[in-house]
Amino acid sequence: MRIVLVGPPGAGKGTQAAFLARNLSIPHISTGDLFRANISQGTELGKQAKAYMDAGNLVPDEVTIGMAKDRMEQPDAEGGFLLDGFPRNVAQAKALDAMLEAADMKLDAVLDLEVPEDEVVKRIAGRRICRNDSAHVFHVTYSPPKQGGVCDVCGGELYQRDDDSEGTVRTRLEVYHTQTEPIIDHYRAQGLVVTISALGKVDEVTERAMAALSGEHAV
Repeated sequence: MRIVLVGPPGAGKGTQAAFLARNLSIPHISTGDLFRANISQGTELGKQAKAYMDAGNLVPDEVTIGMAKDRMEQPDAEGGFLLDGFPRNVAQAKALDAMLEAADMKLDAVLDLEVPEDEVVKRIAGRRICRNDSAHVFHVTYSPPKQGGVCDVCGGELYQRDDDSEGTVRTRLEVYHTQTEPIIDHYRAQGLVVTISALGKVDEVTERAMAALSGEHAV
């Protein structure tokens, strides 16, 4: 299967992408991984991306598209792939359409993870990270530490990252609504969009997604 995964920040795209890719035996291709891999390997596209990022500028669509094209042409993606974070806007979606058409391929589905805006804010703004180890993550509502402000694992101080503040989250949501959300309409016109609720436990959302992708009724 060839799938594009979309949804607002805080929808759990990364988590669901990993589970779905494993269940479907296809590679999970995320924009973040593409950037890190190209930059660490010193590819020409990686050098271009790093130059823009170091200057504090957005990486142009053509660089991102080039990275995605290279990755989708790898042998492990011949039988399908799950795209996470790409395409990020309509221009990238149209470029992906053209790439697939040129390769005589097509998308099977665009999986839209739907989460109410207030829930997105609650999920992200409630995160607390350990200053000693960023892998130790808690949530004031869903997985609170035993002692407020203290990491259960190492006793380090828990803090809220600047980009997890409510104001920043709402700004990220606005960017999503204006730049990324329009691709849903782009793909809906092609009959590819499958929308599911991303509320509930991780395994419940995965089951819902697998049922929807297989054409079954998602509960």
